[in-house]
Amino acid sequence: MPPEPNSAAAALPPRASQGKSWPARLLGIGPLLGLVLLCVLGTWLNPDFATLDNVMNVLTRTAFIGIIAVGMSFVIISGGIDLSVGSMAALIAGLMILVMNKLAPSFSPLVTLIIGIALALGLGAVFGCIHGLLITLGRIEAFIVTLGTLGIFRAYLTYFADGGALTLDNTLSDFYSPVYYASLLGIPIPIWVFIVVALLGMVVLNRTAYGRHVQAIGSNEQVARYAAIRVDAVKIVTYMLLGVCVGVATVLYVPRLGSASPTTGLLWELEAIAAVVVGGTALKGGEGRILGTVIGAILLSVISNILNLTSIISVYLNAAVQGVVIIVVACLQRNANK
Repeated sequence: MPPEPNSAAAALPPRASQGKSWPARLLGIGPLLGLVLLCVLGTWLNPDFATLDNVMNVLTRTAFIGIIAVGMSFVIISGGIDLSVGSMAALIAGLMILVMNKLAPSFSPLVTLIIGIALALGLGAVFGCIHGLLITLGRIEAFIVTLGTLGIFRAYLTYFADGGALTLDNTLSDFYSPVYYASLLGIPIPIWVFIVVALLGMVVLNRTAYGRHVQAIGSNEQVARYAAIRVDAVKIVTYMLLGVCVGVATVLYVPRLGSASPTTGLLWELEAIAAVVVGGTALKGGEGRILGTVIGAILLSVISNILNLTSIISVYLNAAVQGVVIIVVACLQRNANK
């Protein structure tokens, strides 16, 4: 018997709207305020920042991490973590290219592409399911499981590529490239996909029983079990959802370069987690917003773009900036809960 909708609600902590500390208030409006200030700063430092071409470029590059960050939001809200998403994307891209190259002589480019896309989404779901099963049935911490698969995924890609790169067939590459480079109503396809994924994420998190269950589990897993929520099943689905998001991001990423190498997706996990945390999702779980994650992903991309357009600090320190942002937001979250 499925649990009553109010069972999950009972497991959720009350949302007090008054008496919030200043760090809590800052976390609420901070991402949007920070994005606005960064856009003003970027325009002041370099007029090219505010051009339409640069805006589309920033949003297109945000799409990959943003899509993964939507799935990561569900995982973190449920009280989990996934450190393997970058390596998972690399392995999915490599296997996708291998299979498509193998099928190219026997099938039309369209059929080959459809099979490749289905493979990417299926692999993402399978890898996510494996994570979920190891964490729930295996009773292993999510940090340990995904840290282990981080190395496994990238090692297998390196093995399949023989230490080099796997390159998509030229004919397939030409046929596939519009998925990344084409536009609809003047907006690149990856941005449209990002918008759709984000909107679906908002609906699922805020308007479905599953979304309420995810928040209830992150808030207090033991209470969620008492409320008759199928905690293990929800966790497995959550990691599968993240895996599918990784598959979607990979489908958009492959036509960009038409290849996969051991460096593909490097540090994507840091960027995805940073986007979620900057967006206001609590690291301890139980609370978060998809819109905040979207803003956080764009904010991080804007920081990277400003570094590329100016010489304030080296672009090689972009990962360091993201690390500092994670630490600062974590400190704010801790103070907000006091």
